[in-house]
Amino acid sequence: MGDLLQPTHLIVLAVVAFLLFGAKRLPELGKGLGEGLKGFKEGIRGISDPVPPAPTVQQSAAPVPPASTPVEPK
Repeated sequence: MGDLLQPTHLIVLAVVAFLLFGAKRLPELGKGLGEGLKGFKEGIRGISDPVPPAPTVQQSAAPVPPASTPVEPK
């Protein structure tokens, strides 16, 4: 299995991909594969990194008036 990624094997795979998908679809497939790998890496990085705590907000000295409550009809 160590000889799987030799240059000749990669060239054969590229030719087969070109024949199967054609020149128009290969850029689309490459873009989709790249975006998928990027999303996967970001997802893995998000799982392994803990979420940082939310920054604390200091309250101002002026009191905030209470929100008015709606009056229910009788």
